[in-house]
Amino acid sequence: MSIPTKTPSGETYDQTVNTLATLQDQLVDMGEGFVRALPNMAIALVIILITWIVARIAVRGVSRAIGKTDMRPSLQNLIDTVVKLGIWIIGLMIALIVVMPGMTPASLIAGLGIGAVAIGFAFQDIFENFLAGVLIMLREKMRIGDVIECEGIKGKVEHITLRETHVRKLSGELTIVPNSMIFKNPVEILTDEQVRRHEVVAGVSYDTDLDHAAEVIRKAVEAVEGIEKDKGVDIFATTFNSSSVDFLVRWHAGSTPRDGWESKDKVVRAIKRGLDEAGIEIPFPYITHTFKERVPLGREPGERAAG
Repeated sequence: MSIPTKTPSGETYDQTVNTLATLQDQLVDMGEGFVRALPNMAIALVIILITWIVARIAVRGVSRAIGKTDMRPSLQNLIDTVVKLGIWIIGLMIALIVVMPGMTPASLIAGLGIGAVAIGFAFQDIFENFLAGVLIMLREKMRIGDVIECEGIKGKVEHITLRETHVRKLSGELTIVPNSMIFKNPVEILTDEQVRRHEVVAGVSYDTDLDHAAEVIRKAVEAVEGIEKDKGVDIFATTFNSSSVDFLVRWHAGSTPRDGWESKDKVVRAIKRGLDEAGIEIPFPYITHTFKERVPLGREPGERAAG
């Protein structure tokens, strides 16, 4: 009597057949599940399309309503973004619940909370700039159109997004600045007011009557067109320089860089004209040579002085 036995090669063959059969069953199940999910996926796509349409209509309505107010452009952008983001979050949650019927809003929110922690660690800088952008848009200072200076970057604010601020340099180049840098560092807003103070230094010779010179400079500056005469003109004698006594001249004019340069050009021209008409010298540096020994003077180079 013989007992049937299986060789090792036969066992391997049976295992391979079982594995292939299992994979085939899994693929068939996945295919059937995909086919069953097609109607739900189609509905989800329709929901996403409706969400896109609703978001556009809502943003237009909000923008039209806000446009009738005096709200700052940066705050308007923030409200538009929040409305659009909220509609999209709701629409995507509904679409996910339709595609995966077993998912509930509670489980979806819980999953989003756990995912938010992981994403927060992975994209820390992005979220930092996002929060900084929200806070920048909420604060009253630094409006779109202001000229600012921050960390060596000086220019006009053209656009503020939730992640970055677009600053157009005075020479024309566009600089994209992360919001976190503007939020963390001191920002000098040059155009926060319509006018600001400008100054220039003017020197007169040491033999000049300083009271008379100060009066001449004051009258010259006050006659310049475009300065704020109500804020007055300051004339201060500040320094005994190497060849002159220096006056610090201060006045108020437009706050934009262009206004500042034009105003300074007019003031410098007016001071020069006024001092010239008054016969007051604006000295250039004098150099005095001192010799320890007697220097021979003659008609020809190297000739000794006569006598």
